[in-house]
Amino acid sequence: MVMPKDENELRKHQEPLRLLVVAASSRIGSLNAKLAGLAAGEIRRSGAIADLRSIAEFESPSYNQDAEKDSGIPAGAERLKNSILENDAIIIVSPEYNGSMPGHLKNLIDWVSRYRPQPFNEQHALLMSASPSAAGGNRGLWSLRIPLEHLGTRVYPNMFSLAMAHQAFTPDNKIANKVLADRFLKNLEAFMSLVEAAKHYPCIKKAWVEFLGEKPDPVIDRVE
Repeated sequence: MVMPKDENELRKHQEPLRLLVVAASSRIGSLNAKLAGLAAGEIRRSGAIADLRSIAEFESPSYNQDAEKDSGIPAGAERLKNSILENDAIIIVSPEYNGSMPGHLKNLIDWVSRYRPQPFNEQHALLMSASPSAAGGNRGLWSLRIPLEHLGTRVYPNMFSLAMAHQAFTPDNKIANKVLADRFLKNLEAFMSLVEAAKHYPCIKKAWVEFLGEKPDPVIDRVE
């Protein structure tokens, strides 16, 4: 085991994990908001900190480079950028719109990506969805992976999609099916273990890059 070298590193080892949990649907009674709330509750029960937010808090106009030049990056995108940097990892719980991610979520990613240094780079992310469909919104998560991974986000390989979600929750907003509930919790715990390793032992970053088959190269460096 590698011991911390100084007081700052020791303090970092003692700090609880902080995870930003974004419910990417602001609809009243949203199934994805329920799932995000469930994730936040489990995070808190583990002793970590869950920063639960609705995407409505980050609302931004459609991206336009002329608008960016004239008025800068909007306040909603600024709030999301700050939230990303204040936490150790991101959990996005997103609905599926027509087999893809919601347009407002992609638009927000595009705005935040304009910051330098680029906030999504080297952030760990877990993707979840809830949908009344039999696929559980999984196709939307696959499309969401694309811009995040392009921006350097370390998207966790195992995503969680809750199918038939309109029938999946108990009256107290738990997952009724024990098998699915166990899978949800194990997936969340495994992700948190990875984030903890990355926070406390930076050498894990090199291992992750090698796992993806990438090599550090200034030509394709995502931090500008």
